[in-house]
Amino acid sequence: MPAFIAVSIFGVIMIVLGIINMMGNIRSLHWYHRQRVLPEDVKPFGRLVGIGNITLGVTAIVFGVLQLVAEHTGLAWLTFIGVAALISGVAVCLVLSFYGMIKYNKGIF
Repeated sequence: MPAFIAVSIFGVIMIVLGIINMMGNIRSLHWYHRQRVLPEDVKPFGRLVGIGNITLGVTAIVFGVLQLVAEHTGLAWLTFIGVAALISGVAVCLVLSFYGMIKYNKGIF
């Protein structure tokens, strides 16, 4: 149960950060991720990073729920599905974030 709560809190934080990024506020990102982003590109860059963060947050919550159900029912295969969902969420988040950094910041550093 504590793991479910921790993962769910992480997921909610990532969703909130994603929404903030999508609204054009990219101050939550490191300075080197936003140093060469032009003012007119802040919104599209924030949208890409925000969608990635929201995807990570949602998959973290899905993982937590599946882990909780697996603990209470003894169905270990739910854990594997949750891990697969979490790994795919991390992959989507990284791809979108790196794509945005390369496109709008001209590199990841």
